Amino acid sequence: MPHHVKWLGHAACMIKTQSGKVVLIDPWITGNPACPVKKEELKQADLILVTHDHFDHMGSDIPDLVKATGATVIAQPELCSALQEAGVGAENIINGMGMNIGGTVEVAGIKVIMTQAFHSGTAGEAVGYIIILEDGKTIYHAGDTGIFASMELLGQIYPIDLALLPIGSVFVMDPVQAAYSLTLLKPRVAVPIHFGTFPILVQDGAGFAKLAAEKAPEVKVEVLKPGEEITL
Repeated sequence: MPHHVKWLGHAACMIKTQSGKVVLIDPWITGNPACPVKKEELKQADLILVTHDHFDHMGSDIPDLVKATGATVIAQPELCSALQEAGVGAENIINGMGMNIGGTVEVAGIKVIMTQAFHSGTAGEAVGYIIILEDGKTIYHAGDTGIFASMELLGQIYPIDLALLPIGSVFVMDPVQAAYSLTLLKPRVAVPIHFGTFPILVQDGAGFAKLAAEKAPEVKVEVLKPGEEITL
């Protein structure tokens, strides 16, 4: 049975593993014009990963999602403190206080490594995540970031099956940087995210796909519409 990775619009993604575990990443659901689901429809989550506290990533739904699912939240300590003030109990936060860049935790058979990202944030720093599923399949969600040279190290340490990469420009990598990042990360498959949500962003994934074919032809690029998924 394969793993399923669904794009929920913007940077929000949902992973359903072959054993039925569910991981939500940056679940900005309410107010997300690209999101095809309502928070009430998300009835299961074992893990909720948050990359940073901007409204289009942390949103306002996490306390309700935690109450509905009992999920464990993974984020930096400063962001976890903000979530506790919003009503998330320490018992639903990894280690009761969060984790930080370079660390690895394991929940429900899924390993999560917090990585650096180059972006801004109010509560702590912006981060990305390497997610190693129960059978070893590995997913990288870059969070909001520009390109950085140590993406190459991440790809060497954690052979990546799927990279979820922002391409929207203005606030994150543009298609050129995102395509070049494939030469560093060397994933098997790449899916562009963080585009098309607002007029200011790059509106589609076609330019990224074309550049990726030139820069990293060995990488399969899947351009999804919100609500679509791929299998690993």
